[in-house]
Amino acid sequence: MKDEEIDSLGRTMAGVLRHFPDRYGLEMDANGWIDLHDFITALSIRNKRFRFLKPNHILGLIQTDPKGRYEFRDGRIRATYGHSLDVDLDLPTENIPDVLFYPTSEEELSVLLGAGLRPSDRKMVHLSGTFNAALEAGRVRIQVPVIIEIDAKEARTSGVVIKKAGKTVYLTTEVPPEYLKRSDRAEEELPPEEPSPD
Repeated sequence: MKDEEIDSLGRTMAGVLRHFPDRYGLEMDANGWIDLHDFITALSIRNKRFRFLKPNHILGLIQTDPKGRYEFRDGRIRATYGHSLDVDLDLPTENIPDVLFYPTSEEELSVLLGAGLRPSDRKMVHLSGTFNAALEAGRVRIQVPVIIEIDAKEARTSGVVIKKAGKTVYLTTEVPPEYLKRSDRAEEELPPEEPSPD
């Protein structure tokens, strides 16, 4: 697949699996799963750009997604986070880092530190596993994000449930303010990317 086809397919997958399966006539179960073959058929019928789709295209996109946004199991696919629909994602709650991160703006920082983190346009609060991942997520909407550090270890000890949803994405219903502070970390220097073999 060409880069623009991959991008278009990824955007469509995100929309269907997170927000509007009904627009494609697809039935999603309570845990967010949709049958892979039904998904491919629906995309092919609705959009002639996707008439070429085969299971290997979808599975390749899932396996190579750098953020781990999708999951395939038992002939079904789902998004692992980002839903605006009510789904019970039954995600793992073990091996959660002791510290997690959340991007915000300078203007919203004091409100969040006082009130805690709660979902806004999604069903869950999305946390990042690394400072850099939070910066990257924040830069999508904020030119210079401020990063909140979450004491996930203490929050979990007090009963806050945190689930692992992607490679560096964690979900929770809320984080009370006593586990939050402005991070004083600096952007971490990342090693240069290895050139891909051609």
